[in-house]
Amino acid sequence: MFKKYDIIVVGAGHAGSEAAAAAANLGSSVLLITMHMGVIAQMSCNPAMGGIAKGQIVREIDALGGQSGIITDHTMIQFRMLNRSKGPAMWSPRAQSDRMRFSEMWRLTLEGISNVDFWQDTVVGLSVKDGFVTGVYTAMGYHIESKAVVLTNGTFLNGLIHIGMKSFGGGRIGEKAATGLTENLVQLGFESSRMKTGTPVRIDGRSIDFSRMEEQPGDEYTGKFSFTDTPVLRKQRPCFITYTSPEVHKVLETGFHESPMFTGKIEGTGPRYCPSIEDKINRFADKTRHQLFVEPEGWDTVEYYLNGFSSSLPAEIQVKALHLIAGLENARIFRPGYAIEYDYFPPVQLKYTLETKLVENLYFAGQINGTTGYEEAASQGLMAGINAHLKIVEKDPFILKRSDAYIGVLIDDLITKGVDEPYRMFTSRAEYRILLRQDNADLRLTPAGFKLGLASADRLDRVNNKLEWIEKVTTFMRTTSVSPDQVNGFLESINTAPIRQKVKLDSLLLRPQVSFNQLINHIDFLGLFTGQIGEGAEEILEETEILIKYDGYINKEQEIAEKLSKFDDMPLKPDFDYLSLSSLSTEARQKLSRIRPATIGQASRISGISPSDISVLLVFLGR
Repeated sequence: MFKKYDIIVVGAGHAGSEAAAAAANLGSSVLLITMHMGVIAQMSCNPAMGGIAKGQIVREIDALGGQSGIITDHTMIQFRMLNRSKGPAMWSPRAQSDRMRFSEMWRLTLEGISNVDFWQDTVVGLSVKDGFVTGVYTAMGYHIESKAVVLTNGTFLNGLIHIGMKSFGGGRIGEKAATGLTENLVQLGFESSRMKTGTPVRIDGRSIDFSRMEEQPGDEYTGKFSFTDTPVLRKQRPCFITYTSPEVHKVLETGFHESPMFTGKIEGTGPRYCPSIEDKINRFADKTRHQLFVEPEGWDTVEYYLNGFSSSLPAEIQVKALHLIAGLENARIFRPGYAIEYDYFPPVQLKYTLETKLVENLYFAGQINGTTGYEEAASQGLMAGINAHLKIVEKDPFILKRSDAYIGVLIDDLITKGVDEPYRMFTSRAEYRILLRQDNADLRLTPAGFKLGLASADRLDRVNNKLEWIEKVTTFMRTTSVSPDQVNGFLESINTAPIRQKVKLDSLLLRPQVSFNQLINHIDFLGLFTGQIGEGAEEILEETEILIKYDGYINKEQEIAEKLSKFDDMPLKPDFDYLSLSSLSTEARQKLSRIRPATIGQASRISGISPSDISVLLVFLGR
């Protein structure tokens, strides 16, 4: 009934969808197995893509030739660039999405890839021979063979939903949990554990009084995620802001004795940076209110998402508290908030390619690795799909370093440090964030995507054109002078010191009060020159401005990255006997034996490994 596939992808969430698309677009025959064909790439929690650091990841996925940015651009209903008041290393794009259209477009995209086949079923086990995965077993009783398997099971592995004292199995509310696979993996020797996440109530927008809330519009000039010709958003739907109060907190506290989080019913560790409302009240008892975001789920639906009100309290308590919030006094809900516990597999059991160390050609991506967030999952799926394809066609793996991409930071953190709570990406996790900006993701990664065969020639042509114009504009700014009479009126109007003699244009741009657009508007010959750029002018000028303003910082960070990269080029044998090196600390021997780092650089980033331990390894390597 089934042919033998190159790659089977288990799970069709954000990780599974990117994995299937990447592997198939590279030429592998792919079978995507999902429990529910109607919710491919479902936005299970908030209807949004991007955000702080997450927006950088989506742009990196796009630059490599992935799909998430394109689909977000086609289905967004609002766009905002976060952190504009800070430096460009912190700028992060975020979009509200139409939940139903996002899922629909992902399905249509996958259906449009001829190498992708679909099967609706539940995978209950793997077939493994001589240390290699050879296929999967399904609940319907089928054994489907493949050369590689990518597991992207999300929150479905033994998923358990909690609403107050009520608990029932499920991967999402209304969808059954996946059983059998965890037990099979544990039998194969994998270590598993439990994590917890949650989601808020969904509200009927017809029952919301928006006049009692603060409106939060999108940006006046909307951006996008993809570096391709995706549509620019012309109209937007607003979000709204409201707040809890001491009265709301008191009502919520009356349900604490029935909270599965406080009674010990929930064993899994929850996300530190996205706590439930009851956890916020408990942890931040001095706060009299908490901000809530009322977010539309799409263009046409009346359903709203209450961001910041995640809860597993009894439904009656949730509604009672809801009715004390400004604008929600008469709110009707579509469903209550709930918590969900699920199995994950500590990611120190993985290689940089996301292939497992224990079973060859088996890859894990997404929440199965202990991460949280669509963007983190999608990036792992992309990398797992790429590397599964490369492995079976006997090509070198594709690995991103910490200085290459936020995706590189994410994977290095996972496999080197592991996780003890759901992992979420932040700009603070990246030591090279001045290099890893959202604006230059195409310059950093599209050449690599093209070399892989995932990014098109048209994408590479765009990058080369962008680089050529950045060089032209930068040279013009550094070699062309402007006189006092041409610019002093403008400088005085923005309260910055006038010039007394001719100066180069780039020196004016170094002033924090001065922007490129302002100079173009006030210096005629500069406007004439930049007017020649044509398509992509806005991106090119923004990139050039950043490179001129932050040249010293960028060069310094690049030098540091190059100095430290030598340690990432020093390989360590995967079967090395660390326990025999008595000159290493006991903790180092234990952790190095468990994690088995691929390089000296990775070893140096393991918690508990000291500089003296690294010195011992360098001596042993003859360095």
